[in-house]
Amino acid sequence: MTEKSHSTSLTVVVGSQWGDEGKGKITDYFAGDCDYVVRFQGGNNAGHTVIVESEVYKLHHIPSGVLYPHPVSVIGNGVVINPKGLIEEIESLKERGVEPNLKVSDRAHVIMPYHIVMDECLTGHQGDLAAGSTKRGIAPVYADKAYRHGIRMGDLLEPAIFEEKLQRAYQFNKKVVTQAFEATFDLALEDIYTDYLSYGETLKNYICDTQVDLYTAYCEGKSFLLEGAQGVSLDLDHGLYPHTTSSNTVAGQINVGTGIGFNGQRRIIGVAKAYVSRVGISPFPTELDGDEAELLREKGQEYGTTTGRPRRVGCLDLVQLRQAVRVNGLTEIALTKIDILCAMTELKICTAYNISGESVSEMPGSLGKMRQAVPEYSTLKGWPEISKKQIEMYCNNGYEDLPDSIKDYVSFIEQAVDCPVTIISLGPQRHQTIVR
Repeated sequence: MTEKSHSTSLTVVVGSQWGDEGKGKITDYFAGDCDYVVRFQGGNNAGHTVIVESEVYKLHHIPSGVLYPHPVSVIGNGVVINPKGLIEEIESLKERGVEPNLKVSDRAHVIMPYHIVMDECLTGHQGDLAAGSTKRGIAPVYADKAYRHGIRMGDLLEPAIFEEKLQRAYQFNKKVVTQAFEATFDLALEDIYTDYLSYGETLKNYICDTQVDLYTAYCEGKSFLLEGAQGVSLDLDHGLYPHTTSSNTVAGQINVGTGIGFNGQRRIIGVAKAYVSRVGISPFPTELDGDEAELLREKGQEYGTTTGRPRRVGCLDLVQLRQAVRVNGLTEIALTKIDILCAMTELKICTAYNISGESVSEMPGSLGKMRQAVPEYSTLKGWPEISKKQIEMYCNNGYEDLPDSIKDYVSFIEQAVDCPVTIISLGPQRHQTIVR
């Protein structure tokens, strides 16, 4: 029996807000020093933007580490995959000179065309309780997984098994769409069967038992970077339910979403913006509106990577961040987009909610209470505009060279949530980063 090495390095990067915190950049920053970069949940409803020099890459399925030649990029079993979208993403990277060193779990579930139809129906049905779905079929594919008539990537390599499973899943979804929702369902079973077998043929060299590969590498002491999608407030169990995604976004999902018992010491980095943004429907206690919101949105280019939708924006919420520290077991925080808050005279930070006259410092599980939550703010001094030349200087000289008002902002966060801020991002480029 192979003995596990004690030198294995485990780093987990997760979102500490509603997603879109800049996880792609932080993952990319560390990926070059790792042997494996692994995505462990979510689907192509999530998107990571990575900027390398002047090149902008928008990734949806593939881990951010794909932009380095050394690490093996792994899409784990906890991810749901649109195979046509994955093929397009691979081809797009190849056209730009990136040859993906990629492995895809044969246990990862497949997003089918009828899941996208079902997503449209569900969004209309849910109304004010909807999550603001990207309509990529994510909730329905996870539902089919739980119903136990889902289709997995490995099934696309076995025509007889695929046909047997597809017959059942197709009929079930057709009946729900046409009878429960009284909606149109014009997808042909034969076309789906043919198309998806061709997708499997195209992807067959990537599809494998990633559990075994990862476990072997783990035993050999290889280093791992585990990349989450979305953020804590979108977690199916711990987020602002029902305005969530359909998977567990927290660090505890890494074992389930990869099939490996990563039980050794780990570094868990929670990525948080210096403010907050949100795509989708839900209570948002610190949300800004009017000119103030528009200025922040434009300056931060707050538009969804996947949909292009304008994001809602607001002041930093430490109630939310406090939950992220607790639920994920964060060992540290990466604070991004500090540069976007430049030239503001003062900055408000939410330290608690007032709910029916009571000051609440931890995130309620009650939707009713969240609808009533009014932020309690502390106000800190802002900092002046930072030029590109100054950003380069700060990144070269380190944390102590930053303006005192930025360091005060960072210290306030650390003390309020009891977690160190060890990484500060001053821009979208890989090198515009300070590690304390």
